[in-house]
Amino acid sequence: MKRIAILGSTGSVGVNACRVAAALPDRIEVTALAAGRNTALLIEQARQFQCRTVAIQDPALKPELEQALPGCRVLCGPEGLIELVKAADVDMILCAIVGTAGLLPVMEAVRAGKEIALASKEVMVMAGEPVMDLVKAKKSVLIPVDSEHSAIFQCLNSLDSSRAANLILTSSGGPFRKASREVMEKATFEQALAHPVWSMGQKISIDSATLMNKALEMIEAHFLFDCPEERIRVLVHPQSVIHSMVEFPDGVVLAQLGVPDMRFPIQYAFTWPDRVDGGLERLDLAKIGHLDFEEPDTERFPALDLAREAIRAGGTMPCVMNAANEAAFVRFKNGEIGFTDIIAVIEKTMEQHNNIRNASLDDILEADRAARAFAASVRRGS
Repeated sequence: MKRIAILGSTGSVGVNACRVAAALPDRIEVTALAAGRNTALLIEQARQFQCRTVAIQDPALKPELEQALPGCRVLCGPEGLIELVKAADVDMILCAIVGTAGLLPVMEAVRAGKEIALASKEVMVMAGEPVMDLVKAKKSVLIPVDSEHSAIFQCLNSLDSSRAANLILTSSGGPFRKASREVMEKATFEQALAHPVWSMGQKISIDSATLMNKALEMIEAHFLFDCPEERIRVLVHPQSVIHSMVEFPDGVVLAQLGVPDMRFPIQYAFTWPDRVDGGLERLDLAKIGHLDFEEPDTERFPALDLAREAIRAGGTMPCVMNAANEAAFVRFKNGEIGFTDIIAVIEKTMEQHNNIRNASLDDILEADRAARAFAASVRRGS
């Protein structure tokens, strides 16, 4: 029985994690949950699993939770989140917090000797080097939950890519895979949310539309698997059945296939190194009929080239790219900028940044703050 804390339990990944845990009651015990503001769903989840601890981002919501969950310890704010991950009745944390708010809880969980199931790619993009240094120093277990990185982890059976010639991340291509530049310039927020394969939250859906999600995954793969930029490839695969591949020096390619359902990588992280039947849908290749592949168009989707620039620059540049993307997402959602302006804002923010190599955690946090402030106001062409 593994005791798990789910950070971001009311989001898309968190809800799926709860579904996985409910399907495996003989293997998984959910002892703690953390959420942002969705108290109604958090209360429902805490009652379902009879959780001993919950955490909420907004302290003003603490009385509501205490009234609804008698006997359950209610924590709040960043300090409460850190207290939750260090609790003695937690063996593994699943970090599914959107954005960079998961960084400090993940690092504290590693220091406390917890296993990490990592779904928040921003943690690795923002501070991949110090996080992985800490994981190695503490001899911690970190299992990636992003479907692409889970696939690579499964093909390699480790986080060590030294035996690989290339890591190949697959991309569905998003809702604008065949769209012209003119169509993309006029795209609305609702159109950009319409992902053709995956059902996800707003932020990751917009990232998938710009291919920034894949750009962030390239940086995550670089840090997770200690793999140089030139050995990380992206291949558009509209069916999203092959979740990623590893090419070896002899030319052999191993691929991980499965139904596009986030419960698969979540379940694998929860039960690793075992594989169990969680009642999920089986892949029927005959029904699918064919699998298609194409090279990404980096002229229409320059996010991938920005990721390569960030990896090569190192230091605080990946953090700045991620922070600018988060700020640009908010501006697009609010109607302040157009869809194609998202990448323009990120590019301008990266251009003005004075990169810091061998950055400390304080350097990273300050670079994140400054990049958000710049991206929140910069105009395209300014």
